[in-house]
Amino acid sequence: MVVQRRAYELKHDGIRALAYVDDQLRLESRNGNDITPAWPELAGLAPAAPCFVVDGEIVVEVAGRSSFRALAPRMHQRNPATIRALAETSPAMFMVFDLLHIGDRSLTELPYTQRRELLELTALIGPHWRIPGLLPGPATDALAASKTLGAEGIICKRRDSWYLSGQRSPAWTKVKNVTHQEVVVIGWKTGTGRRAGMIGSLLVAVPDDRGALEYAGSVGTGFTSGMLADLYERLAPLQRPDPPVPGVGSTPAGVVWLEPRVVGEVAFTEWTGDGRFRHPSWRGLRLDKDLDDIETPVGRP
Repeated sequence: MVVQRRAYELKHDGIRALAYVDDQLRLESRNGNDITPAWPELAGLAPAAPCFVVDGEIVVEVAGRSSFRALAPRMHQRNPATIRALAETSPAMFMVFDLLHIGDRSLTELPYTQRRELLELTALIGPHWRIPGLLPGPATDALAASKTLGAEGIICKRRDSWYLSGQRSPAWTKVKNVTHQEVVVIGWKTGTGRRAGMIGSLLVAVPDDRGALEYAGSVGTGFTSGMLADLYERLAPLQRPDPPVPGVGSTPAGVVWLEPRVVGEVAFTEWTGDGRFRHPSWRGLRLDKDLDDIETPVGRP
């Protein structure tokens, strides 16, 4: 019998969050922000005795599949009335995949297999949270199963790995069915026609293998009118007179350059020979991530 060294989890299309569950619930994004008020339907995780801390992914499901487009309008909402309305029309589900603390005991230095066994003993099953099952290996079978389920891909985790807080673990590897890339917004081009006077397209950059930002082209599809209005409100205060990255060339008419502070995500078909996105489409802001969280693109020339 072959003992598999890795476990395979479905990669959910959502936002990563730590849940601190005691008398009350506190949710924290991967960049340390308190996001509890945005997800009231998860409050029922608390109270708990003993208290515990879990890691997971907040998703919104459409037809049984996690949908980042459905999740995006909820990620940056802070208006209580709007949040309550969205919690009714687009309820969140918390996919719990790791157990980090129980009471005053840290579990982070236990191997993944032991943490997983303890997590399953908690029986965290509720109207808005669950522990997803593992996919059968090997990796090729797990990836094929994820594709059949319409998922973004899989996470391969070494069974003997510790949990590394606040950093990427080399023992956890993402394998995707579709090509998505986190980007930094570095400018916008003013629109025409129905978008006259509004943002028409975004100019974006990605990190190279040294972490320096490089221009990766523009994206002009995938936006709703609500997205464009929110983007303008967030980006307008970041205007600057010149490009924040090299390699852009001469500034086209109607371009507004921005300080590179806002992270988003695009879907695309492939990289062009000069390192630009081919057929990119905007997926949404990633307010749960900082510039340092953006992964260097794979396969970019």
